[in-house]
Amino acid sequence: MRLVIAKCSVDYAGRLSAHLPLAMRLLIVKADGSVLVHSDGGSYKPLNWMSPPCRLAESGTEWVVTGKSGETLTVHLEEIISDTSFALGEDPGLVKDGVEAHLQELLAAQLHVFGVGWRLVRREFPTAIGPVDLMCRDAVGISVAIEVKRRGEIDGVEQLTRYLELLNRDPLLAPVQGIFAAQEIRPQARVLAEDRGIRCVTLDYESMRGTDDGALRLF
Repeated sequence: MRLVIAKCSVDYAGRLSAHLPLAMRLLIVKADGSVLVHSDGGSYKPLNWMSPPCRLAESGTEWVVTGKSGETLTVHLEEIISDTSFALGEDPGLVKDGVEAHLQELLAAQLHVFGVGWRLVRREFPTAIGPVDLMCRDAVGISVAIEVKRRGEIDGVEQLTRYLELLNRDPLLAPVQGIFAAQEIRPQARVLAEDRGIRCVTLDYESMRGTDDGALRLF
């Protein structure tokens, strides 16, 4: 991993265009090839990024990151404060608690509850910002990302929102819909999910263990 603190401006050109004016920012270049641009505020979400596979070319005070569809992220460096690289080694990945992991496994095996013709693409579908619990295709081939929690809170909806923003940049997947599935979903989380076009599903763990088709309640 490479961490660069620099005064810079950033321009993205692709299906849309975006500009970040000159400011001090943190630039992260990860071993998987992704490049992320962070500010000192805004929590953990990057201001802009390029997901792998992509190519970083450095020329003097300019970085040009090119994505697989030809989109570009251009970083203009005015002043570099720090440029450091670290070898983090292999990551074992996120280990979920037993119930949450089992919920994910059970739901992957019971996709028929959403309708005929649903199929699983992959569990723990990899992205530059973490794995999506379940990536599926519905009966007409639309991509659906499913985030599974024991208790559905606002931060879980925010997590799924970030995944959807990233996945919808991939022309091979877009448009990608979202489902937020949990044993219990807080009212505030449900309101936020519905406002963002994300479906909420309440999971009955005990019924799912018995493969009861009534184990899910869709909203």
